[in-house]
Amino acid sequence: MRYAEKAVGSLNRAIDAVGVTKSYGAVRVLDGVDLAVRAGSVSALLGPNGAGKTTMVRILATLTPPDSGRAAVAGCDVTRERGGVRRSISLTGQYAALDDLQTGAENLRMMARLAGMSSRGAKARAAQLLGQFDLTGAARRRVRTYSGGMRRRLDIAAGLVGEPSVVFLDEPTTGLDVRSRQTMWSVISDLARSGVTVLLTTQYLEEADRLADRVAVLDGGRIVAEGTPAELKQQVGGHRLDLTASGRGAFDRLRAGLGSRVLHADAEERRLSVATDGTAGEVRRLLDEFDPACDLVERFGVHGASMDDVFISLTGNTAASLADGGTVGTRATGGTSGEAARV
Repeated sequence: MRYAEKAVGSLNRAIDAVGVTKSYGAVRVLDGVDLAVRAGSVSALLGPNGAGKTTMVRILATLTPPDSGRAAVAGCDVTRERGGVRRSISLTGQYAALDDLQTGAENLRMMARLAGMSSRGAKARAAQLLGQFDLTGAARRRVRTYSGGMRRRLDIAAGLVGEPSVVFLDEPTTGLDVRSRQTMWSVISDLARSGVTVLLTTQYLEEADRLADRVAVLDGGRIVAEGTPAELKQQVGGHRLDLTASGRGAFDRLRAGLGSRVLHADAEERRLSVATDGTAGEVRRLLDEFDPACDLVERFGVHGASMDDVFISLTGNTAASLADGGTVGTRATGGTSGEAARV
């Protein structure tokens, strides 16, 4: 029995990678990546620019060979059985691969014919996909007239012509406005409900949180954490306490006093975050511990841990901002935390 068949068949994995490495010259892009994706699920590969996300997808899609390690997709080894992998997958990159001079219907019919369908079958499949992706009304329009969101939907539809069992979406909502992004999220969720396995790469933390059954965080060519969004949030604290210091000196004193407990620090905004269980008693205890004289903390807020916190904590990336919302309090001079009880 082939390694891939054994791995996928016994563990119900649509994707199974072990120890994958890839270098370009002296640059080690992937450094022993292990990745397992359950069949029929949505998994997200999350990481900063340059983390190796796209390279990993290219290896799984047989576009780039790994230097070492092994990987199987849909029961086929990505180096020894590339034809089998390619018959089972669809890959949608960051930019739509469509013919702007053709209509939406013509693009899909062309893809279906290239996949070996008869003229009648191609027409029927194109009509089915246009309806599924809410593009029937634009079927006869040239693609160059489509909005960004429509082009992305058509691009994914084109990739589904051959009914693949595994779909790779490499940053599928890059450049889309909020409404178009939400539409794409619905499309991806529908794919998973139909039984298709989806692996998406993204830099949008909300996207991974909302769509993925499991998230793998890739940083510096390694998987630094993996789990459900809830599990990853729990790793950095079920809640966080956001603090605004009363001045730059106060910020420096707080940061020094909190040490390794700081999840995020922004000197310009004088804000720091630490983990907490979210209860009023715990918040009072923390405030009294590191600000007993009530002169360092100007304002505070308690929030549920977000994927921003996961990203910052696990990748060391400080670019993500604190999430909006939550309960905000102002410390009173008597050492109480009046608003915290309402969290």
